[in-house]
Amino acid sequence: MKIGILGLGLIGGSLGFDLQSQGHHVLGVSRRESTCKKAVELGSVNEASVDMSLLASADVVFICTPIGLIVPQVEQLIAHLPRTTIVTDVGSVKTPIVEAITPIWENFIGGHPMAGNTDVGIEAAQRNLFVNRPYVLTPVTTTPTDAIAVLEEIVRSLGSIIYHCQPEKHDRAVSWISHLPVMVSASLIAACLSEIDLEIAHLAENLASSGFRDTSRVGGGNPELGVMMAQYNRQALLHSLHQYRQNIDEFIDLISQEKWEMLEQKLQLNQQQRPKFIKD
Repeated sequence: MKIGILGLGLIGGSLGFDLQSQGHHVLGVSRRESTCKKAVELGSVNEASVDMSLLASADVVFICTPIGLIVPQVEQLIAHLPRTTIVTDVGSVKTPIVEAITPIWENFIGGHPMAGNTDVGIEAAQRNLFVNRPYVLTPVTTTPTDAIAVLEEIVRSLGSIIYHCQPEKHDRAVSWISHLPVMVSASLIAACLSEIDLEIAHLAENLASSGFRDTSRVGGGNPELGVMMAQYNRQALLHSLHQYRQNIDEFIDLISQEKWEMLEQKLQLNQQQRPKFIKD
């Protein structure tokens, strides 16, 4: 097939690598001419342009722009597409995107590959990024079944594990395991920066090792993405943050009152339950 990718960053570029390996002809569109040139040089896409009309011949188009640009970019793009084109996105928030695009494009299917890292740009793109990773699809009752089947086949070819759910349920789930960790991690960094004793602060910087690296990674990532997570998944994220604050308060209470046995029980429960969320 001819497959279009609008937005040639980490996710878009990585999709390009894998789709080409499946024998598809990949068309890429980016806002910057330099990105288009780089994507072709790297072999992520067969053709690239800053002009959306390049995607007019695509059978399927993946929208891989930042969350806040997905809807306006689709509104511009559909002027160039035949009604048969399947359009999907990769945004980490689904409800506002699905609600905005479904009424204007029947063959739209919300999507979210649970893959990536804190790097950005076409240079960060990598092959096999989606292998054995969850890929969520959020079709609605009016979504054509043949369009769903085509997208499922493409996603399956990436080596991903497909999940179907309603957009609202997706957003509530990712608020716990994706968006909340960003804010918690960012809060950790901010807390460390609040140390006013410069000698202690400098010592902490020098002593920071794997524990700090692991827990601060997502909080030290792309600020634009963090803001958009909060902006477009606001209610679900606020609920998760309030629940998290209750748990922090509980830990404070256990430590301040020296309830060591109860603290150990809570930590043991966490140790037992963590594997449910982490699949190696």
